[in-house]
Amino acid sequence: MSHDGIGPRAVLRSVAFLTAGMLTVPALAGCGSSDDHAGKPLAGADVAGADRSDIADGGTLRWAVDTVPDTLNTFQADADTTTARIAEAVLPSMYRTDGRGRAVRNPDYLASAEVVHTEPKQVVVYRLAQQAVWSDGREIGAADFAAQWRALSGKDTAYWTARNAGYDRIEKVERGKNDLEVKVTFSRPYADWKSLFSPLYPKEVMGTPDSFNDGARKKLKVTAGPFTVDTVDTEEDEVVLARNPRWWGRSAKLQKIVLRAVPHDKRVSALSDGTLDLAEIDPEAARRVTVAALPQDGNTPLMGPEADRSAADALRSWAVANGSDEDAADEEISAREKLREKAEKYARQQKALGGFEVRKSLEPVYTQLALNGAEGPLSDERVRRAVARALDREDIAGAVLKPLGLPAEPVGSHLALSGQAAYADGSGALGKPDAKEARALLSDAGWVPGGPVEEEKEEKKDAKKDEGEEAAGSEGGGDGGDGTYIVGEDDGKNDGDGKAPHDSGTGTGRLKQGGTPAGAYAPKGTAAPARADTAPVAKDGKALVLRFVLPSGPGSKTLETVAGRIAKMLERIGIRTDITKVDNDSYFKDNIASGDFDLALYSWPATAFPATDARPVYSKPVPAADGSLNVEQNWTRVGTDQVDQLFDQAIATLDDSERRELIRKADSRIWAAAGSIPLYQRPQLVAARENLANAGAFGFATPVYEDMGFLKKSAQGPEGVPGGEER
Repeated sequence: MSHDGIGPRAVLRSVAFLTAGMLTVPALAGCGSSDDHAGKPLAGADVAGADRSDIADGGTLRWAVDTVPDTLNTFQADADTTTARIAEAVLPSMYRTDGRGRAVRNPDYLASAEVVHTEPKQVVVYRLAQQAVWSDGREIGAADFAAQWRALSGKDTAYWTARNAGYDRIEKVERGKNDLEVKVTFSRPYADWKSLFSPLYPKEVMGTPDSFNDGARKKLKVTAGPFTVDTVDTEEDEVVLARNPRWWGRSAKLQKIVLRAVPHDKRVSALSDGTLDLAEIDPEAARRVTVAALPQDGNTPLMGPEADRSAADALRSWAVANGSDEDAADEEISAREKLREKAEKYARQQKALGGFEVRKSLEPVYTQLALNGAEGPLSDERVRRAVARALDREDIAGAVLKPLGLPAEPVGSHLALSGQAAYADGSGALGKPDAKEARALLSDAGWVPGGPVEEEKEEKKDAKKDEGEEAAGSEGGGDGGDGTYIVGEDDGKNDGDGKAPHDSGTGTGRLKQGGTPAGAYAPKGTAAPARADTAPVAKDGKALVLRFVLPSGPGSKTLETVAGRIAKMLERIGIRTDITKVDNDSYFKDNIASGDFDLALYSWPATAFPATDARPVYSKPVPAADGSLNVEQNWTRVGTDQVDQLFDQAIATLDDSERRELIRKADSRIWAAAGSIPLYQRPQLVAARENLANAGAFGFATPVYEDMGFLKKSAQGPEGVPGGEER
């Protein structure tokens, strides 16, 4: 997945939550009812929808993914987004999500499902589709449901499971009135019961610890979807899915889907050389594809090899005639030739990219600013709230989404996105952006503009003495502050003795050039200069500097832009940031999960089941038996008992309206605690071959794999589009 708003690798209810188009999570009954708060999705799916009759039979779709997964079992800790994508295509899923993130029953597997009793215990009856069979011909039934419950209940530690939420509330699973009925009885009320058994694995996988732990890591012998797993090839970095001959639903149009692991920075090359048909790309690559699709007038041909050689000869002659070394001239010529080769390669790629288009939507994922409340300045809620109040979230969302032509509205909830049933803008619990209020919060916490800063160590003073004296007589404010000395109320070092205060390195110690003459300082209580409100703040001899950790490498450019804007917004209230870039691969493990950051940017998905899925993200950390702190997925370490209680109430409330209100109350309390600040819904940009239908930027919607395919030539228009039906 893209690092444009990195998402944590930790498994929630399902790894499917970490990427667009992977939401195999159904909503609760009634979630589709009207609600003024929920609104509409900010952007719909963009998949070049086409009728199945216009799609050719056969062909191979080559689809870029981030990895060849280490396991095909989505319930294991090392499952990833590719694991989830494969599961969607080859395993039963009782519900699909539509374009508004609502659950729709998948009739290929499920005839109906309903709560038939709530007293004395909650009982749910699933009625399966009569034709639903595994690829070995066996009917899907109660034995498969029961095996999955036992494996994921948490009672048998021999199963190496990553999660058991919901399954631990089941008391028993049994056959109903006939082979097509499955009766599930819960020991405790569970509102999110529809989150269970999706995906559903066969009993051959879930039946024993050995088969669960190892049997489904590299192969799935038994499946039940429009496709089967043909091969998992780690040497070729690809997984091949083949059409399932036993599929009872609408036959898959494609013969094969090849999921090919291609790094994001290599995808433009792979698209242009014809080895990919579909790939999620970053904004820079999207611009290239968009430009390539524009009409070309052909009036500006590239310089040909003969003309380039003539230019090189002329350059050499000129250099030698003017006394330059011939070797140096040759180096310059070599550099120009390399530049020419790059230009020609770029031009070839652009020509090949002309057969693609960019399909765009918004992922059901939002990027947030995380504030580490475990220790340091951000352990004070007032400081966290000050940071949050300093942010112009509309400006940040606009900077990311407007250039892409996508709706640029900031996200108003930690637990849902616009269009989802539980959505409501809860940011009012924190307050609107207000720099004055943010500075007041800092002041209340003891962080004041121009506050005294501890003297530097003697050895550093001597080394900087000459440099400091010279700077004081010329540029003033040193390192980027406004250069104005602010009179402190409790300095103790400036009692009218005529001595200049030591420059703290924050830019508050020296006078601005052209200001008050050196040595003339205002007495205590004098009104600060007009721009004093932007001066760095300090407390107990230390300036307020926050370590802002970002990932490096491909896909991080958007995060750099966002971080830069945030840093400027914080600077206006006196908070400085130290932006540190770390390796992509270690970003979460060594920084976010371990708590080695003050500020960070990463993404969380919004699911149909926030009471279940979001609780580990926002629950209050508790001490573990070994003395460590158990934070689950709450990387900010900020939580409250009230939020936990609201989640507990919501998860046991079967009434849809009541549950939504509880979720919204929990979100308001999360906003007020200011541990994380939602910024924007993450863009989803997908390069797709022009004649590829029913695939692209899925938004909230679950992909319908059996409908994907390449248009018949008769459906492509007069000129047709080169594509995959003949592959």
